[in-house]
Amino acid sequence: MTWQHLGAVLTGVAIGFLGGLFGKGGSAIATPLLSLLGYPGFVAVASPLPAAIPSTLVASTEYWRSHLLDWEIVWWSIAIGTPAIMAGSLLSPYVGARMLLVATGLLVLSFGVSFLFFPKDRSVGKEAAENLEGLRPAYWRLRLVAVAIGVGLISGLLANAGGFLLVPCYTIFLKQPIKKAFACSLAVSAALAVPGTVVHAYLGHISWLVTCLVALGSIPFSLLGARLAIKTRAARLERWYGLALTGLGIFFLFHI
Repeated sequence: MTWQHLGAVLTGVAIGFLGGLFGKGGSAIATPLLSLLGYPGFVAVASPLPAAIPSTLVASTEYWRSHLLDWEIVWWSIAIGTPAIMAGSLLSPYVGARMLLVATGLLVLSFGVSFLFFPKDRSVGKEAAENLEGLRPAYWRLRLVAVAIGVGLISGLLANAGGFLLVPCYTIFLKQPIKKAFACSLAVSAALAVPGTVVHAYLGHISWLVTCLVALGSIPFSLLGARLAIKTRAARLERWYGLALTGLGIFFLFHI
């Protein structure tokens, strides 16, 4: 195994743990890391996507056992997000990605600062406790559809499963508690990674060796990350998440 292959496995370890801990597949982190290791452009962009499927499913199972999944959010996100992510994937060869990457980096950075300095989970948790059927803000279904379309299109263009945008969107726009947002994001990310994988495989963007190396590290560590998140207090977890998103946004912008 070369140092480059070892780097791909260690990339999988990092994204698996952070993905399980923060409810995302990790492709947004994997792409710049693989690029730094010397993997060519589309290989670095698309190869982590199929590796996200088993790792997010493993982590999602832990959240499901803790009764944190909201199936209405999951099924609607998959039904609307699947055609959106396929459309984004098909458009990816024709769209100038640089401005989109800059906009995405700024969006992630703003979400991170918001979670870090203006935590929402206490107020959301209080509202959820008073509504046993679950929080459903005004224009609930419209919000859910808008989130699924927007995240799906961006995810298809960037060849990732969308978890780094799903969690803040579920929390901010759908008013969901942070752990429920993590749980739903992982389940949806696993499903949305499938059509994106099919399209990018058809376009010849995926190196299956890199995919296997990333999966080797990500699958066991995604389980570890999910277990840690479930046991951590929501307020502390939200601070950690804000710090991670802020770091990801800065990292994203400096490696475009």
